[in-house]
Amino acid sequence: MEAKAIARHLRVTPMKARRVVDLVRGKQATEALAILKFAQQGASEPVYKLVASAVANARVKADREGRAFHEDALYITEAFVDEGPTMKRFQPRAQGRAYRINKRTSHVTVVVASKDEKGGN
Repeated sequence: MEAKAIARHLRVTPMKARRVVDLVRGKQATEALAILKFAQQGASEPVYKLVASAVANARVKADREGRAFHEDALYITEAFVDEGPTMKRFQPRAQGRAYRINKRTSHVTVVVASKDEKGGN
């Protein structure tokens, strides 16, 4: 059983989001949720919601296919962060100059799969 969740246009820089995603890659889904719940980084909240969404997607997929669902058997097989569009803003500076501020966004993808499927990949 494999399920995926994608969060697009997150208002967190990709570099900061990658630090959080690296904490949970390869871990059990319930353990990853516990780690993210107590992580200090600001990006941990949207990644927590994303992992929870991937687990919920796996539950729905198992119900649809008529399979037994065990949340403890799910592992994060793939988790990666891609760069989203950058919003460009300008701030006035001295002597009539303008200073560009880049507000970066991220696209985060999380894939969870059961242990037997993880070994098959």
